[in-house]
Amino acid sequence: MEHLKVGKIVNTHGIRGEVRVIRITDFEERFEAGTTLYIKSKASDTLTPVTIDGHRVHKNFDLLHFQGYENINDVEKFKDSTLLIRTEQLTELEENEFYYHEIIGCEVETVSGEVLGKVSEILSPGANDVWVVKQKGKEYLIPYIEDIVKEVDIDKQRIIIEPMEGLLD
Repeated sequence: MEHLKVGKIVNTHGIRGEVRVIRITDFEERFEAGTTLYIKSKASDTLTPVTIDGHRVHKNFDLLHFQGYENINDVEKFKDSTLLIRTEQLTELEENEFYYHEIIGCEVETVSGEVLGKVSEILSPGANDVWVVKQKGKEYLIPYIEDIVKEVDIDKQRIIIEPMEGLLD
């Protein structure tokens, strides 16, 4: 069974068992009450299943409360842990929408056949995602917009782009 990251627990919040989370997902439903997540601590590969029974946003953090974890002492051990979901929990996406894990690792080339490298990470600074493409010490920032990204083939792990002027300088 494979798992995917949806957040990182960075601290506790208050004394009633809430944890402060940095979100690594665009899907609001990942943190809805009743959702089961898995906590993976840095110290061990053991996954601890938890069920969310409370969620709110506070100062750009998601604050989560888990069923059965009623005070700060219960959740202190979760600091610096990763929140995961099972791959079976993924939902179907619309056409031309992709999960980050599907894009990272894809090889990027131009319409003329020049290989630029592989997508190493995805940034979400604003209106659209930006794909970081690295190859042999070079790094390109490719905005995921229709004018530039012409084809995405997840099965072949290949992305074709038509760079606008100045993008590859």
